[in-house]
Amino acid sequence: MLQQTQVERVLPYYERWMGRWPTVADLADAPAAEAIREWSGLGYNRRAVNLQRAAVTVVEHHGGRLPRDTGALRRLPGVGPYTAAAVVSFAFGKRVALVETNIARVLARAVAGTASRRGLSATREAEMAEWFLPSGESRDHNLALMDLGATVCTSRSPACEDCPLASQCAWRGAGSPPETGGRGSAATFEETARFARGRIVEMLRQEPELSLATIACRLPAIHSQRAGRYLEALERDGLVERGAGVWRLPGAVRAG
Repeated sequence: MLQQTQVERVLPYYERWMGRWPTVADLADAPAAEAIREWSGLGYNRRAVNLQRAAVTVVEHHGGRLPRDTGALRRLPGVGPYTAAAVVSFAFGKRVALVETNIARVLARAVAGTASRRGLSATREAEMAEWFLPSGESRDHNLALMDLGATVCTSRSPACEDCPLASQCAWRGAGSPPETGGRGSAATFEETARFARGRIVEMLRQEPELSLATIACRLPAIHSQRAGRYLEALERDGLVERGAGVWRLPGAVRAG
């Protein structure tokens, strides 16, 4: 029911649905037509059909109990990668990374350094989600990222000053640049703020002090104009410090 539909709209339908068919077996016994009627007003009626068919499959092939692995769940009618992952994460507490609209936006900004998920492939999003997933408490992690994207890291007016990821957000570190390019212009890692910041730190590992102009010249052209913003972000994070016209690692011995 929550696929492409807001929680507030779903709640009364969910309560009526569960009152009528409280178990998987109850729904499996119901005619598909009844499921479709009960669904009226939610839209995407195929979801009702798939849900009823999935209940039949669970009863016939899984003893009436929902499978606990994503592979078996994805073989149920209407269950895609996200739904399967959400079920095993939220219902069964398994360690699995989720990617939905809100989570994808958080990852795009915090990890890839882009204003939105536009241009990021599904494979890239999945890789970022897996990289960002902690070893434990993954259920809470997934729920927290989802809430963060819905309430703080919003699409149009992100409240960066209230974000717990602000200090490590690649997009904020780059000065929150506006979205550029059209759909399909996939960003590579070398185009991200995270890459540029890493290059700057590596430069300062090799040489004790560098000017802004030198750092900008050594960065790829796509990043050269943003060098000052990257340095300021690195300074806020305590990774670099500024001297008289130069930048260096914090506590580094001054040249000369």
